[in-house]
Amino acid sequence: MQTGTKIASNRLFFIDAMRAWAILMMLQGHFIDGLLDPIFRNPENPIYSIWLYFRGITAPVFFTVSGFIFTYLLIRVPQKGLENPRVKKGIKRGLQLLLIGYLLRLNIFGLFNGQLYHGFYLVDVLHCIGLSILAIVGVYLIAHNKKKFVFPTILLTITLLLFLFEPLYKQWSFGFMPEVLANYFTKANGSVFTIIPWLGYASLGGFLSFIFTRFKSNRYLYPVAITTFTLVGLSLIAYSSSGFLTLQEWTGIRLFEMIQMNNYLFIRLGDVFVVFAVFMVFRKFMTNRTVLKIGASTLSIYVIHFIILYGSFTGLGLYRFFHHELTPTLVIPGALLFMVSCTFLALLYGKHELEIKSQIALAAMNGKRKALSLQKTMTPVAKEFLTKLRLALLRLLGLSRS
Repeated sequence: MQTGTKIASNRLFFIDAMRAWAILMMLQGHFIDGLLDPIFRNPENPIYSIWLYFRGITAPVFFTVSGFIFTYLLIRVPQKGLENPRVKKGIKRGLQLLLIGYLLRLNIFGLFNGQLYHGFYLVDVLHCIGLSILAIVGVYLIAHNKKKFVFPTILLTITLLLFLFEPLYKQWSFGFMPEVLANYFTKANGSVFTIIPWLGYASLGGFLSFIFTRFKSNRYLYPVAITTFTLVGLSLIAYSSSGFLTLQEWTGIRLFEMIQMNNYLFIRLGDVFVVFAVFMVFRKFMTNRTVLKIGASTLSIYVIHFIILYGSFTGLGLYRFFHHELTPTLVIPGALLFMVSCTFLALLYGKHELEIKSQIALAAMNGKRKALSLQKTMTPVAKEFLTKLRLALLRLLGLSRS
């Protein structure tokens, strides 16, 4: 059993706290956005405007933290390449997230009718995070036997390319692809998230994770990181738009002007750096067990919130009954209750996860045993029935000699 000191040295508590904060912000964001009456969505209202801005921070932070955590676990083990146990776990996790992403969009009533509804093929957060993990694994396998700087350089390059060329590829329809694949690259068919550009935040998280791992023993890591992240973050928020406009004037390259016209990626990147800096400043106060458990239960929380809010499997979620109908006096306490309920259920599941999984496995095993027993019993009966049916048909057709 590991000692508390070793666990603490290998774990970045502020990252777990960031993940907990991001999932809670996602819960209230989805609830309010889905159920608040449009009449109250006034951008000139300072309260709504502030809420809207902070809601936009949630997804970039969540993707960045996801990339950070996975890469941190991937590169801290001594084994390299395919011998690294985190490679297999990463591939399994990525495929698992893709599978869960599709399962959450299943509708049982549609299956009974022999069809998959259009919503099943749409891409959401879990699909993109799953693919991002697989992409980071792919980059790692390509770069693991090269010089150390190659892996983080590729990750940072992915971020820059996806963010810089977003104004160009967002116009592409990807009509040459089957719709189920095109949904990963374009929102034209209704996808909520797409792998481009959102992979860019995950790959940036992987890059930052490499830096933290490289300098984790340096006594000045946090002072330097906090200062750097704050300056970079505030600069991107305040000056990235004007900076791209200046680059356009100097170079005549219209791409820079196109970035400036809808510069949400780099501004949100600045927000991510500032959030990192804030959580690093207060890192000593972020070792609360409940907070850390919430940070470790984000997948369970996401699944539970999707079922309750959007009605996975049945379509009977809050979204169906209260879509854009609630007033602020109802939606705000409702969002708080929703956050508490989803978190409580996820932590309760986590507490009994092994027991629940063992019961499911036992039920599956019993079902399989009964099916095999039934098959063994019915096989001779079925064979005898088919033999008699064949003879009866032959007699009926006048082909039997008897």
